[in-house]
Amino acid sequence: MNNNKKAFGLWSAVFLGIGSMVGAGIFIVIGQAGAIAGNLVWLSFVFGGAAALLSGYSLAKLAVRYPSRGGIVEYLVQSFGEGVFSGSAGVLFYFSQLIAIAAVGKSFGAYAGTFVHGGTISENIFALGVVGLFILINLIGASLVARSENVIVVIKVTILITFAGVALFYIDPKLLDTENMPPFKSMLFAIGLTFFAYQGFSVITNTVEDMQDPKKTMMRAMIITILIVGILYILTSIAVLGNLPLAEVIRTKDYALAQAAEPIFGAIGFKVMAATALLATASAINATLYAATEIGYTLAKDGDLPENYTYNVFHSFEGLIISGLLVIPMILFLNLSQVTTIAALVVLVIQGLTHVGHLLRIKETGANFYVVLGAALSMFAIAGLTLYYTSMKEMPMIAFYMFGAFVLAFAIEILLRMTTKRVIKIQTDAKLIEKFEQNIKNKFKKIIGD
Repeated sequence: MNNNKKAFGLWSAVFLGIGSMVGAGIFIVIGQAGAIAGNLVWLSFVFGGAAALLSGYSLAKLAVRYPSRGGIVEYLVQSFGEGVFSGSAGVLFYFSQLIAIAAVGKSFGAYAGTFVHGGTISENIFALGVVGLFILINLIGASLVARSENVIVVIKVTILITFAGVALFYIDPKLLDTENMPPFKSMLFAIGLTFFAYQGFSVITNTVEDMQDPKKTMMRAMIITILIVGILYILTSIAVLGNLPLAEVIRTKDYALAQAAEPIFGAIGFKVMAATALLATASAINATLYAATEIGYTLAKDGDLPENYTYNVFHSFEGLIISGLLVIPMILFLNLSQVTTIAALVVLVIQGLTHVGHLLRIKETGANFYVVLGAALSMFAIAGLTLYYTSMKEMPMIAFYMFGAFVLAFAIEILLRMTTKRVIKIQTDAKLIEKFEQNIKNKFKKIIGD
């Protein structure tokens, strides 16, 4: 038996990516995006998926060239150096992941609450319980994370495919005709929401040190994951908007997917879809906890989080437990609907900056310049559209909140540098990697020559 076998092969990485992406997003975003884009929401998912493919390509190239558990954190340092800017962006990205875990945990609690009708207290108990469960799973190790994701993903994707496949036969063509189409700009504003439903594909890059043959596996896993999820989202959105009148979608926007199942499958359909939402949110927590732990480890390893994050606990790190403790007050006290919007915008901006940095290292990664440029522009464009729409409709002060989040991250970074005397350092040296590869090639040539 090979004890050195890596935890993530192609399909394990794909399942982890699907688990992270098909979380609470698809169950909530379809209704919320549908309330904006109407029966054009499927096209918003097409554009959101295209942006995800561009971004995924760029991140996959970076992951192979700079293999690190930290993913985006490592790429920022490689591109912009070991300065306050990189450190602040890394800290901000780490906390955005924790907020995402808290938000998905709250979604799990809300869906679980529909079965027991226990109010806010029971919802919070469910949210804390599921986060605690997956902290335990992650402590046991990456192999169990991969195996648990495989099982959960197969179940929830099977249910979603079954729903979409059957619901497509019940579509009312009048609900999808041109007379009911909203202005095209509404579809553009909804792209921000639909891209959020794809968020999570970057978790695949965090598996690079646990991945079998990443040079072959990383890009394939990234593309396969995004394509599978994109097709699933597009078909599901057509099924929902083709079965529910727009007024009903708006009324039930927080659970429109489950509501669309009820006319076709009856009350049991609503319950099954709600149960599937529980699985989806659970697996998203599982995958995002894994990513947050790897990010925290990288920030702490010769970096700017406390060294405790690097201490081993079972088959993971103490940072996993610290991250879990930080999530608890977020679940209990924060207004997560607003904070999550800010976190999602932060992730878009940081991904955009990561792709800009990639352009500075394009010769080292061997990536296509225009694809990476497209990734950067799409991230900033989606962030701009989302910021504009949110400020007009829901949160007039969101631009100031965003500015405050970045200022807070800079303050934390400077404070950590002053107290720990440590900075984020490059974990993978491109020149050393290149030198190592050249030595291997020279040895191989010598053997052939001999």
